[in-house]
Amino acid sequence: MPEQTHRIPSLDGLRAISISLVLLSHLGGTRHFLISARVTDFFELGHLGVRVFFVISGFLITNLLLQELAKKNSIHLLKFYFRRTLRIFPPYYLLLAILFLAQACGWLALAPRDALHTLTYTSNYYPERSWYVGHTWSLSVEEQFYLLWPAVLLLAGRRRALWAAGGFVLVSPVLRLILYYAFRGYAIGHTFETVADSIAVGCVLAGARGWLKQQRVYQRFLQSRWFYLVPLAVVLASALYDRPRLYIFFGFTIMNIGIALCIDWCVTHDTGRVGALLNCRPLVFLGVMSYSLYLWQQPFLNKSSAALVTQFPLNLILVGAAALVSYYLIERPSLRLRQRLEARLFTRRMRPTDQPAVSLS
Repeated sequence: MPEQTHRIPSLDGLRAISISLVLLSHLGGTRHFLISARVTDFFELGHLGVRVFFVISGFLITNLLLQELAKKNSIHLLKFYFRRTLRIFPPYYLLLAILFLAQACGWLALAPRDALHTLTYTSNYYPERSWYVGHTWSLSVEEQFYLLWPAVLLLAGRRRALWAAGGFVLVSPVLRLILYYAFRGYAIGHTFETVADSIAVGCVLAGARGWLKQQRVYQRFLQSRWFYLVPLAVVLASALYDRPRLYIFFGFTIMNIGIALCIDWCVTHDTGRVGALLNCRPLVFLGVMSYSLYLWQQPFLNKSSAALVTQFPLNLILVGAAALVSYYLIERPSLRLRQRLEARLFTRRMRPTDQPAVSLS
């Protein structure tokens, strides 16, 4: 959930909706919360919110990489990884440090290999992880995407990389179904190969958006009232969770494509009523805070716990307080440090003997 220098309209508002879905999902079933877990679990709101994050991430990162490629005919991989590191690592590893300290004090219990998998961003391949770090599976998927996708663009080039992403979207339903029958209990929807098509759809949208603007049929559909069936289809597909074969074969893809269409619609119609809502200050602030909120919601929104700190509304207040501390004391200082270091490390004038950034031509 990285930031951007030149913000794309509506994306922060969409992030706000995404984190709200996750929070609502995890609030369901906690003591004194009005909505039962049956309601939030029926539509799998948490997974739907994470899926929106994934599509946004693929769209945003690919958009940034393609802009750099178009401007410089190259991608500075070291700078990319440097920026991601100082954006994501400090708040994440602070959370882990506090959880490990709490375990050492006997305040909570982590699973045996939680430390290994969370520290290495591989918890999406560790289904036995404890609730306190349960949400790190999605952060692992994101980190694996950051490591892989720029290299794919580097080696394959723009056109072939986007075709590869589109091909992965097409074969993913079959791959999930094969894994479902071959390995019962396989963590489908958590491991990278079974969920990365959500990110790939966002990548394809970023690369194809210019072409889509020239397609009259698509633009007419985007402008028509029939488009409102798209978000409805996304919600209904999410409700297929209790029918695993339909869910992993049809539901995933319907949600991915539907979310991508909604993102394109929202970015295109950023001046209408919906756009005004998505770009209003409270929603934008919530979207900016979404990473910290996502990091800290899991320890407090625990329906299996009877502790005071996990009871509504105190649990939600504590999530907000922890997220604010993380954002203002960790995230923002890290971003300022990144800007200073980036100016020193990557903006010096190149001498004739210097090697250019990795070329994709």
